[in-house]
Amino acid sequence: MEKKASSNHANNTGPSATIGVAEAVRALENGDFSAETYVGALLERARQHSDFNAFITIEEEAVVTAAREADKARASGASRPLLGVPLGVKDSYLTSNLRTTLGVSNLKDYVPSRDAEVVSAIKEAGAIVFGKNNLVEMSFGLTGDNNPYGQVKNPRAPNRVSGGSSSGSAAAVAAGIVPAAFGGDTIGSIRVPASLCGVVGFKPTTGRWPRNGVAPISHVLDTTGIFARSVEDCEIIDQVVTKTPTATPTGLSGLKGVRFAYAPKQYLDLVDPEVEGRFNDVVHRLRDSGAEIIEIDLGEEFSALADTTTWSIFFRDTMDAISGFLKDNGIPTSFEEIYRDLKPGLKEAWQHHVLSSGSKWLSEDGYRAVLASDRPKLQWLFSDAFTTSGAEALLLPTTPCTAPEIGKENQFLIAGREVTFAALAKNTVPASGAGLPGISLPMGNSGNGLPIGLEIDAPFGGDRKLLSLARRVEALGISSL
Repeated sequence: MEKKASSNHANNTGPSATIGVAEAVRALENGDFSAETYVGALLERARQHSDFNAFITIEEEAVVTAAREADKARASGASRPLLGVPLGVKDSYLTSNLRTTLGVSNLKDYVPSRDAEVVSAIKEAGAIVFGKNNLVEMSFGLTGDNNPYGQVKNPRAPNRVSGGSSSGSAAAVAAGIVPAAFGGDTIGSIRVPASLCGVVGFKPTTGRWPRNGVAPISHVLDTTGIFARSVEDCEIIDQVVTKTPTATPTGLSGLKGVRFAYAPKQYLDLVDPEVEGRFNDVVHRLRDSGAEIIEIDLGEEFSALADTTTWSIFFRDTMDAISGFLKDNGIPTSFEEIYRDLKPGLKEAWQHHVLSSGSKWLSEDGYRAVLASDRPKLQWLFSDAFTTSGAEALLLPTTPCTAPEIGKENQFLIAGREVTFAALAKNTVPASGAGLPGISLPMGNSGNGLPIGLEIDAPFGGDRKLLSLARRVEALGISSL
């Protein structure tokens, strides 16, 4: 059945509300509780918090049945990395025999016959698909607003946006409904909601994780990824999805000898004072732990180049990517039908930027120039900065502000300057344009209790090193600063 429940914000003090993937795996292996008991507690929590709109679809009977099968498998001696662990899946991923809407009304009754490649990987590892997470229509937005299925609310402050487009995935983890949930990131759709909801959000190097069976925006920029409660959880999921051997533990003994860089001219030029203050506190904490942190300048043209490159590709790829995905997967709608039923603001954006008849449609020559010249230049600026500085990773505030109020996301202030919701992705856009791996970690809260995120970006392909560094940063307790 679809999720239905009454409103209840009471905290669940049971372990299901707080444990992450790694803890759940250990508890299930040790027999501390069964998978059936675990999903039962999480289903109850989903009912209690249904008003957050974190899920579009939860088939309760199927979840319980899958948990019972996992318990039987374990009792018979089966050993799989995620056996019995329930995970949320963004509703842009195809899931066999489970409704997949892509966040649009045209597909409210669509049930695929196959799984996205990532979903197949986690099922092979024994995980249970707990439900399909709400998202911005076609993953096209940064606030969590969805006309057909409702605005996703921020569990840390229900009058605030959750971020997007992977809004429900972040909210489900923040609310303690699931220990982890899958999302997608094209310009910041994992890192932005992770920052605003106060959870960990990992964007792999573009192309490293499978994207087959996931509704696209841009094959150049898109990547699947994960929300979780800890970096260790992200490492576990990364190993399952990429089908790579378990990494050798590196230990968590401080950061002595590690060199980080930060670029204030590019990433602190538009940021709320409270966010900048928290970022500076973290920099001091890292230095006290033995890290070397150096200031770099990515150049006068960097920010404009990153914006132009990334947004140009984002808009220009959309129509062809979506049309091809619908056709290749036999999905019973068309790009034109989806466009026809979009909410007014999004429809207007598509009219100007996405349709070939639009006033801001990028010409074929212009698009080729972005791919052949602008994007390689952006990638070179990053690569040169890492090489010249000797830094292993780049530090920045994930979002320049905390979560805006619902209903005010189209016009609010950052450091006294009026902005729109697009500003939420200001700091995430550059790594997206270059395809770099990035992770957002909670670094405490603002004075009114809203989460603030720290982003760590690494060189292209440096995912394993990034996760190792992020785990050591996390271990310093920056989330409670």
